[in-house]
Amino acid sequence: MPHYKLTYFNLRGRAEISRYVFAYSGKKYEDHRIEAADWPKIKPTIPFGKVPVLEVDGVIIHQSLAIARYLARETGLAGQTPVEQALADAIVDTIDDFMVLFPWAEKNQDVRTQAFNDILTNKAPELLKDLDAFLGDKNWLVGKSVTWADFYWDVCKHFLLLQPGSRKDQRQSCRPPVQTGK
Repeated sequence: MPHYKLTYFNLRGRAEISRYVFAYSGKKYEDHRIEAADWPKIKPTIPFGKVPVLEVDGVIIHQSLAIARYLARETGLAGQTPVEQALADAIVDTIDDFMVLFPWAEKNQDVRTQAFNDILTNKAPELLKDLDAFLGDKNWLVGKSVTWADFYWDVCKHFLLLQPGSRKDQRQSCRPPVQTGK
């Protein structure tokens, strides 16, 4: 059994999808959380100077979605067929295309709030409509069981709902739900 060590800041963020996969699958891992004050001395030791990273028996994998995709494959959460795997990847990439629109690093709070409000008002409804149409009457985004795409959507929607400016009608329309259990 491989030894997994996930390294990220002491917050949810980009590593949360991997933590979901670990939790759901029951795979044991070391959840190494970095405090912001320690980051300057740790950053030069991290490939490409960015987290999260996943160490698997001494091999370091970087990039949050590459890590999550690897874990999904290892735990049976990538999709049951090659087509389902491609569809799950496509949904994750679609959601991530939306998530990268947000000015996460913006320091000016007024600019940040305005941008978030604009994206939530003008872009989110289209994404929600498309995801709702894709989901249809199914319980899961892809196939007949949960995949990492369902988890990624759950992580992203919950984070967005915590943002100032997220409207009540957007909170109520954030389908699809992630069901608990296998």
